[in-house]
Parts: sequence; structure tokens; C-alpha cells
Amino acid sequence: MTADKVLSWRRYEEGDSQYDDFQEKIFQAGWSYKCPTYVHRTPPCQGSCPSGHDIRGWLAIARGMEKPPVEGMSWQQYAFDRMMEANPFPAAMGRVCPAPCEDGCNRNEVDDFVGINSVEMYVGDWAIENKVKLAKPEKETGKKIAVIGGGPAGLSAAYHLRRMGHGVTVFEAHEELGGMMRYGIPGYRTPREMLDAEIDRILDLGVEAKTGVRIGKDVTVEQLEKDFDAIFWGVGAQKGRPLPVPGYEGTPNCLTGVDFLEAFNEGRLQYISEKVVVVGGGDTSVDVASVARRLGHITTTNEKDRPENIVLGHTAHDVASAAQRKGVQSVLTSLFPIEQMTAAEHEREDAKREGVEIKGSVMPLEVLLDEKGRARALKMCECDMDGMKPIPREGTEFEIECDLVVSAIGQMGDLANGLSALDGGNGFINIDPFYKVKGTDKHFAGGDILRPHLLTTAIGHGSIAAEEINHFLNGEQLDKRPKVDVHHFNLLEELHLRGLDPQEYAHQPTRGTSDEKFAVHNFEDRSEQQIISHKELFLGHFPYSDRNRREEVHIGAAEVLGNFQERVKTPTEEQARGEGERCMSCGMCFECDNCVIFCPQDAVYRVKPAERAVGRYVATDYAKCIGCHICADVCPTGYIQMGLGE
Repeated sequence: MTADKVLSWRRYEEGDSQYDDFQEKIFQAGWSYKCPTYVHRTPPCQGSCPSGHDIRGWLAIARGMEKPPVEGMSWQQYAFDRMMEANPFPAAMGRVCPAPCEDGCNRNEVDDFVGINSVEMYVGDWAIENKVKLAKPEKETGKKIAVIGGGPAGLSAAYHLRRMGHGVTVFEAHEELGGMMRYGIPGYRTPREMLDAEIDRILDLGVEAKTGVRIGKDVTVEQLEKDFDAIFWGVGAQKGRPLPVPGYEGTPNCLTGVDFLEAFNEGRLQYISEKVVVVGGGDTSVDVASVARRLGHITTTNEKDRPENIVLGHTAHDVASAAQRKGVQSVLTSLFPIEQMTAAEHEREDAKREGVEIKGSVMPLEVLLDEKGRARALKMCECDMDGMKPIPREGTEFEIECDLVVSAIGQMGDLANGLSALDGGNGFINIDPFYKVKGTDKHFAGGDILRPHLLTTAIGHGSIAAEEINHFLNGEQLDKRPKVDVHHFNLLEELHLRGLDPQEYAHQPTRGTSDEKFAVHNFEDRSEQQIISHKELFLGHFPYSDRNRREEVHIGAAEVLGNFQERVKTPTEEQARGEGERCMSCGMCFECDNCVIFCPQDAVYRVKPAERAVGRYVATDYAKCIGCHICADVCPTGYIQMGLGE
């Protein structure tokens, strides 16, 4: 247990001498016109998830609160279906997503975040192991969409569009689909069998894939516009940014992290130089430095086998020769202090454990060359950050000897060779609020070609763009997107699943609806406008509960050479359900009975079992309610808000 671990939440702190006067509230409540209203709001985990997962929803399924609507359906299948509404890659994202949802989790105010990532991984792996297939679209629209790029954005768009019944063709320049999930992340983080299974599931819906085809070269944009009703551009940011210091440009043994990882993931790069320095600080730079430690070097290197010749595609390594390899000195540098690096903390710590030397608060000044014009060292100095601008510290210059310099400081789009008309500046595409390419008729875009970010961000772009393409194809107006633009819980859908649909409204004037069957009573949905914070919860309800951590394989520096085994192990069902039980269900009732137990007037009561659904577990008898606020005060999830009654 760390010293700064929060073990519990307290309403009162040491030294407090005043307390809330609940008695006065109760005595004065007889004339109050306030009464409890059940208000659904978005939890911060969902609000901070770029792919828009209904996280609270599938955690409620994992905990057993929300039961499958079909008899005999497993909870894993039901949770998988809920996940797939937003993200077709739960197994992949459960491994590599840096999980901003966990950073935003309100449980951090009590003890530790809910292990959302690990539950997603468990369900995703369960679906692969059980060979779960997806339902084909119920009807065909006859519309055809071209998706350019088979990475996370393109495949997400293709998946959602195909589920709507549209015909989809994916064009991919590489020989295999996957984009950055395959060519930008090493296989020990995204195992290829897992990735293939999730991609094949999308193709099995009837999505056509044409690989090895480069748009602008093999197929013109004009031909796409002629053959398809809409076009989605998910081409990613395929060019690495060069190091903006003297000596980098034109030096043969200076490469970008994007090119380095692509050569490795294609199997062409089997070993590298003895001394490698990687400039970056993000996840890509950590991957490069960690891969370098695994690859090792060989003492005798022919000119054609130099890493730069392999990476640039001039030749490929002989796999057999890699048996001679030895360890590599891998140094990773960051402008920011180590603890402020943008790379995920656990990835950074794994790299250090595996023998990567990390230097923080340093900036590159110049690539120093030898008499043959090759990089022999990287000149650096210590620095401080003024926002995103590094300020060098005078007199702190030093050199890092190296045989290879890798720049992993960011990526750019590549819209040359027939695609320049799409370039909105600096190699990126500009879109309007509906993901439509500005100045075009039927072009849409998403993913890193808009702005390099997370894989899950690209997946979210594909989902939203698919919705807007569907509106466009149906001739519907492209309306303003919601303020909180994620996949929300829908009470009417939940009631429909349980056979509890409200009766049809007779469209006759009526006063009061508490006894009517056509209305959903005292429920308000603010999820598209509001995210509920921890300040609106009763945190005192939640005892300390340690996180169910999935097992990780930690590799030491002495064992890392040649070790490409996966480092994260799939959680057990017990661990996944345990994390579901730790979820505080922010903004939605989780059936704790506090409001029923503590109501002094017995005005709050449980709904009859046959009429229950998520969000409809309790109701209020307003003839008994005196508006005392107690139910709202003791509601752990902030679902009960006091509103005006009659």
C-alpha cells in the first residue's frame, strides 16, 4: 500500500466542528414543493472515452445488475454486444488503450480507479475464444461507400456502415488490414492472432477489402467519386516527423519511429545497431526503444544490412543471421521530466525494467557526424518546459554516442501522389463539425489524418462519421452533434428489451401522469449535456476495495533479448466481475436500496419485480413525499435529484 493511497472517503475531516442540520430540513419539508426526480447523466469514464463506450452499461452487466434479455444468453455475450455498439476492437483496445476512462473514473476519489481496460480485454478475448459472430444487417440499402485506409478509423467506419446495411469496400495500401494496430505497434502488445480475429469479424459482415491498392496511384479519386455514393478517408498519419536539428536531414542512420516500427512489424528488420538513441517521450518512442532492446545487434554488419537500408525498404534481413545477435544500448530522451512523459506510465516502467535508459528534461541540439557522414552522437542539453516550448539550460550540453538516431516526435499525413486536393494544410484533412471534408460533396474523414491521437480516438471518429454518412445518404439534415457525444444508455430501449414499452399515447389532454401507462414517470435524461462529477455522489457509501489487477509478465534487462511474448495476461472471470462490482454506477441507479431504507415517510418504494429495468428500480409515492432531500443525500450514484413537484 503506497503512502498516498486514499483508503476511504469522509464527509467530515479532522478538526471539523459543524455538521449538516438534517433535522431542520425534515421539519421544514412539510411545505416543500420539491420531490425526487431520477436524472440520468453521463459518467466521466464514458465522457472521457474517445470511442464513446457505454462503459457503465457493460460494467453493470459484468456485476450482474443488468441481466441478459434473452434466456440462456451469457453475461459475457451481452457485455460484448454492448461494447460492440461503439468499438469493434475490445480485445485490442483492452490491451493498448492508455485508458483515459480510468483517469476520469470517480472511484479515484475513494481508493483506486475501476480496471475498465482489463474488463474490456476479458470480454474481447472471451468473444474470440468462443468464436462469436456478428449478426448480418437486416436489410440492404443499395448504397456503396468507399473506405480509404484499413486502420482503426477506416475499419470502425466500415463496421458501423455495414451494420446499417450499406455496401462497403475498404481500400488499403498495405498487404494486410490493421493500420497502426498492425504496423505501428509491436506484436507483443497487439498479438496478430487476436487482431486478425477482430478484423475478420468485420469482414464476415460482408465488408469487401482490397489490399495493396494505393488511392491516387492505382485508383484515382475521380474513379471513386464515380463508383461510390460516399467516401471516407481514414488514411492515418503515415509520415514520421524529422528531428528539427542540424545534422538530421540527409544522414543515413537517422530514421523516424514510424518507419522503424513498420519495418519491424513487416518482419524485414531483425536486428539493429549497437547504440540507439530515440527522441520522443510518447508511446511510439517507448515502443521503438523497447523493440530495439529485443532485437539486439550483430557484430559483423554488411552495408546492405544496416538498419537504415532495411527500414527504407532497400533489402531485408536474413532471419537466420539474427541468431548471432547481442544486446543493444537503448536510450530514450524526453523534453518533459520522466514522470510527465505522454507515454503510458506502465509502458514507461516496463521499458526501464527491460533495460531502456530514459533521460527526462533534455532536448536535442545537433546530430554529430563522423568522417563518413554518419551519425556518431546526438548533442543534447538539459531543458525546462514553457508550455510546449523547451528552454535550454546554459552550460549543460552533453553527447550521447550512437549508431542510430530515431525521431519519434510525432506524425504527419501524406497526401501526395494524387491526393493533394484533400490537403487542408500540413498534410492533414480539414473537416466540418459533421466529419465532412470541407469544400467537397460526398467526402468524409476521420482518424489521425485529422489530428494524430489515440487509436481509440480514431475508432470514435469512424463511428461518428458513419452516422453522418448515413444521414447524408438518406438525404437527412446533418444536425449539431450532442455536447457529450458518446453512446448513451437509453431507457426506452431498455424497457423495450424487457417487454415494458409504455402504452401508446391517446393524444388527449390530461392532468398528471403518475397513474398513466403511456408516460415514463419522474425520469429526466441529461446525458447528452452533463457529466456527473464525484461531488454529486454520496462517496461515504463505498468502502475501500482493492483493484483486481490482471497479471503482467515483467521482463528483466537480462531476459529481454529475443523475447517477443505478450506481457499482459487475460483477466479471469472472477477478476472481471470483481471490477464490475467496484463500479460506482455514476449517474444511474445501481439498486443499493439506500433511498428506500432512509426515507422517513416510506414514500420511496421498490418497483414490482415484473416491472423493473435498469433505471426503474425504485419509484416515489408523491402523496407521502414531503420533499426532505434525504433520498438525494444518501444516493451514492447521484441519480436522485430534487425537482419541483406539485
